[in-house]
Amino acid sequence: MAMEYSKLVELYEELSRTKKRLEKTHIISEFLKEVSIDDMEHVMLLLEGRVFPSYDAREIGVASRLMLKSLSAATGISQNKIENEWKKQGDLGLVAEVLVKTKKQATLHSAKLTLKKVFDNIRKLAELEGQGTVERKTQLIAELLTSAKPLESKYIVKTILEEMRIGVGEGAMRDAITWAFFGKETGVSYTKDGNEIIVEDRDVYNKYLDAVQSAYDVTNEFAQVAKAAKSKGLKGLESIGMQVGIPVQAMLALKVDTIEEGFETVGRPCAIEYKLDGFRIQAHKDDRGNIKLFTRRLEDVTKQFPDVVQFVKKNMKGKSFILDSEAVGYSKKTGKYLPFQNISQRIKRKYDIGKISEDFPVEVNVFDIIYYEGKSLINEEFRKRRGLLEKIVKQEPKKIVLAKSKITSDKKEVEKFFKDAVNSGNEGLMLKKLDAPYKPGARVGYMTKFKAMMETLDLVIVGAEWGEGKRSKWLSSYAIACIDDDGNFVEVGRVSTGLKEKEDEGLSFMEMTRMLKPLVILEKGKEVKVKPKIVIEVGYEEIQKSPSYSSGMALRFPRIVKFREDKGAEEASTLDYVKKLYEGQKKS
Repeated sequence: MAMEYSKLVELYEELSRTKKRLEKTHIISEFLKEVSIDDMEHVMLLLEGRVFPSYDAREIGVASRLMLKSLSAATGISQNKIENEWKKQGDLGLVAEVLVKTKKQATLHSAKLTLKKVFDNIRKLAELEGQGTVERKTQLIAELLTSAKPLESKYIVKTILEEMRIGVGEGAMRDAITWAFFGKETGVSYTKDGNEIIVEDRDVYNKYLDAVQSAYDVTNEFAQVAKAAKSKGLKGLESIGMQVGIPVQAMLALKVDTIEEGFETVGRPCAIEYKLDGFRIQAHKDDRGNIKLFTRRLEDVTKQFPDVVQFVKKNMKGKSFILDSEAVGYSKKTGKYLPFQNISQRIKRKYDIGKISEDFPVEVNVFDIIYYEGKSLINEEFRKRRGLLEKIVKQEPKKIVLAKSKITSDKKEVEKFFKDAVNSGNEGLMLKKLDAPYKPGARVGYMTKFKAMMETLDLVIVGAEWGEGKRSKWLSSYAIACIDDDGNFVEVGRVSTGLKEKEDEGLSFMEMTRMLKPLVILEKGKEVKVKPKIVIEVGYEEIQKSPSYSSGMALRFPRIVKFREDKGAEEASTLDYVKKLYEGQKKS
């Protein structure tokens, strides 16, 4: 018998009532024990706030405006009234809950919703295209809302808008699977009063925990892991292997501030490589010759990079493999590497792909291999994986090459390599542990990144946006500007990171909101325009050219460092200075 959606909603509510990770894990584990194999995929994906695995390119594709229309269709309440309620609540999920309580149409609550019905309807939203799509999407959503109870409607809306925030992370999901299906074998129990777990045999517990993690590492899908654990136990988990065509989480690097710190982390000697200013590409080739390309975020970009597909097909020996690499843009005129921004537009491009490939060429720098000829290599030492690459990659400059690398334990040699890297247009260096395995998705100290430090900027807040969910009472995203030659404030981006949610932890969203509210001069929807008075110090990873902002420049990954109460708006950084830093990025 199919599970009722209300059961999952009860779980959502229970999870929302606690901030304790161990308690959340216990709650999920107890729930999973009662979930059937047929419902397991639905439950696991919906717990993550999604209906497709992270590597699946399909998108639900419903924006807030379409949701307003769907809510109106389901409740009979005008869109204007719904929008006013949205402004009060700051969360369309909460709005849906309120509206369904005060519904106008007698058809509401006409049938009990099953988990499968909710899941299938939301998936169908991603498959609709062509004429009449908006109407059909509206009907699919309204169909769910007219049968939904108030709380059900809240979570249906939040799932469709991809705004689920119930505090369930990867670690809690992994542990919950272990507790649910291997609790007897490991003797694990949870004490709510002390909010702690008791494990009778830590070695046995770690064995099962590692098996769950390893299965997830190669699938990126807890649904598949949970089904295997419930139906076949440890053997089921161990039978899950790496699959060509299913992306693996990229291993991540720790950031270090000095070369010595890098050596301390990865050991001496180590491998050093240029840190490239491109984007990660994981290239898969199956034994039928099909090639797929995935980004670090597991997005399928095969169609956007037909040139890379050809490079891999032509220059790599082997029937099947999974490569880790970096695609770097370069100038057709000078041959020099270009910043990431020059090729970033290729990732989302769906049209004129041939032309954009020609206008913005990339060179693939291969630096790791994690699967070859039917065998996983993630447990092999890095030096062996690199050695294999040197045998199977046919290098062709400006198409596909091995990442420039050398092995050393000499600090001076690393310093020279670093200077060469930066002068060649790269970001810095990677230092890699020679005997390390490949650990998907983790920053475990097997490799580190060492980059040149960037200057911070003093910028003025000229606008803001009201947040959502628990941040709905705060202005939590800020438009930031520098000063041009005419004394005008011109925007260089938006920043939302660097502030605290609790006042006693430092500069908080609440404190910033208090300072900005008296300065508001225009409010439209969730956006406000403010008088340019508040100056903040902002850090960033890079400055880019951008037509999206009035300055013509943009900060990549900006973060608030501190509030500059000692500075007036007229003392903000100038546009000339921003441009000077931009030019200096490739010369320093």
